[in-house]
Amino acid sequence: MKTGLFLGLATWDLIYLAEKPPGENQKVVASDCTIAAGGPAANAAVTFGYLGNAAIWAGVLGNHAIAQLIKTDLAEYNVRIVDLSPGRSDPPPVSSIIVTQGTGGRSVISINATKSQVDNQTINPDILTSVNIILIDGHQIPASTEIAQLAKSKNIPIVLDGGSWKPGLEEILPFVGWAVCSDNFHPPNCDNSEQVFAYLSAAGIPNIAITRGEKPILYLSNGKYGSLEIPQIQATDTLGAGDIFHGAFCHYILQNNFIDTLTAAAKIASHSCKFFGTRNWMNKS
Repeated sequence: MKTGLFLGLATWDLIYLAEKPPGENQKVVASDCTIAAGGPAANAAVTFGYLGNAAIWAGVLGNHAIAQLIKTDLAEYNVRIVDLSPGRSDPPPVSSIIVTQGTGGRSVISINATKSQVDNQTINPDILTSVNIILIDGHQIPASTEIAQLAKSKNIPIVLDGGSWKPGLEEILPFVGWAVCSDNFHPPNCDNSEQVFAYLSAAGIPNIAITRGEKPILYLSNGKYGSLEIPQIQATDTLGAGDIFHGAFCHYILQNNFIDTLTAAAKIASHSCKFFGTRNWMNKS
C-alpha cells in the first residue's frame, strides 16, 4: 500500500442541484442537495484513499464545530488528518455551490485559505514518514515550501495541483515533478497554454499537463508536446472533477508513465461527473 500526503485546503461544501443559479435578489428551490468535505487537497485525498492507498490530508482546521464536521467526513473515507493549527477557533471555509441541471456546470462562492495561513515552523518532519508521494494545491504556501524542501531531501516526488496561480508558488515549482494544471492556471505574464508550458519548463518541471474540461488534455513531457482525448460523457455534475483527477493521478503515477497516468486519471474524473456530488461516483462505480 502506498501513502500519499495531500497538503492544502479543506472546506465544508453545501452543494445544491438546480435548474440554474439565482439571479440578483432571487430565490431558487433546489431539486437535490448534498453536504461533504471539499477542497482540492481533501477531495484528492479521498480519491487516493478510495483507490486503495493510505491518504493523509494536512492543512488548517482547528476546533470549530464545522471543523469537526470536516474531520468526521474525511475519517469516514479513511483519510488521516494532520491539523497544522489545531487550536484555531475560527471556522474553516464553507463553500456554497450550485450545480446546473442539464449541463453539470457549477457556480461556487467560498473563502479559500488566505485567512488561515500557517508558517513553516508548524511542520514536523515526521509528517513525511513512509510517504511515497505528495500533492500540493497551493493553498498553504509557507508550509508547502517547507514540505517541498523536506521532500527533496528524502527523494519524495511532488505533484502540483495548479488550479489557479497563487503568489509564492514560484518558490515551490523547482521541487515539482509533475504539474497538473487547469486552464485557469496563469503564472505571471502567461495568457495561453504555450506560455504556461514555457514558464513551468523554465522552473525545471519535466512533466506538465493542462486539463481543459471536456477538451483534450495538453501535455509537455521531457520536451515532447502532445494531447490526449478524454472520455465524452453527459455530465451531471463537474464539481470536484479536477480534484478527483489529481487524486487518481497520484495513484497511477506511482505505477505508470505520465501519459498512461493522465489517461487513467481522466477516465476516473469523467466517470465522477456522471453523478451528483463529489462522493456518489464511488458508491455507484
